[in-house]
Amino acid sequence: MLQGVKGYRFHLDTAAIIMQRTQPILLVGYGYLGRRLVKHCVAAGRPVCVLTRSGAHQDELEALGVEYQILDLDTDSGSLTIPVADKVILYTAPPAGPGTDPRLLSLLGRLNELPAKLVYISTSGVYGDCQGARVDENTPVNPGSERARRRVAAERAVSEWAEDKQIPWTVLRVPGIYGPERLPLAALANGDAFLRPEDAGPGNRIHVDDLLECCLAAGDNPRASGVFNVSDGDPLSATGFAQATARATGLKAPRLISRSEAPQVIGPGRWSFLSESRLLDVRRMQEKLAPALKYSNPLDGLVASLEEMGIEVVNPPQG
Repeated sequence: MLQGVKGYRFHLDTAAIIMQRTQPILLVGYGYLGRRLVKHCVAAGRPVCVLTRSGAHQDELEALGVEYQILDLDTDSGSLTIPVADKVILYTAPPAGPGTDPRLLSLLGRLNELPAKLVYISTSGVYGDCQGARVDENTPVNPGSERARRRVAAERAVSEWAEDKQIPWTVLRVPGIYGPERLPLAALANGDAFLRPEDAGPGNRIHVDDLLECCLAAGDNPRASGVFNVSDGDPLSATGFAQATARATGLKAPRLISRSEAPQVIGPGRWSFLSESRLLDVRRMQEKLAPALKYSNPLDGLVASLEEMGIEVVNPPQG
């Protein structure tokens, strides 16, 4: 069961394990991270196949030469036809419905053979509002939203299923993902409000390319099992990142409001993210997963993302 990193059955012995990036991957879900990861694997010659719920990206997958299956885990009664015996299952699909995630359980119930490993992408929101305090993987979860409660239930389902089957598992607790097409440009252009710097807690984020490196690192080592906080380790707040984006692009600086004003000004969905504050301790990620992060400084990731989008950086951010 999901209890704490000290209780995990599998441990990393870096002296005894040589990392070989050849483990085939079955990617469940084909969203922002998934599309980026598949293209990376294809370019690197790494075997990857995709389970997706719709045919929206069918032409793209066929053009990439990637094996795929269209299967809606919520409604379809069909079976999983992609073999999983030698693969790492990388599960990126969001939970469906309240309570234990029926979408995840639907997949696990369709497996007629065991994978090499199960890697689940969760959220750092499972910790809830910690008022800016540092949290590590032993910090008790305290989800403050239904969305985060679904993630806690899914994490537990992953750990219990994998422990029962005696296969290694990893849960990555991920904060905000940014990268090309995932910058606060629309919010700045629309004049959306951000918390004043003195009211904004520490931020946690990771560039999509660094997250995919964490996913591959988690899959490559069957003994690197358990829960990992994942982020770039930089505490730059959401306000600070928006201000840096505005300076870099020449957009108008974000409108700043106090925390007391925010619930009436910021929409409930966005406020549910901004109202919670915590600082992720990522020492376990750095020591055990040891991903090769390109953007430990989010300002570097910001510039790279703008350049990939073809947006001129008029004022390179400093810091």
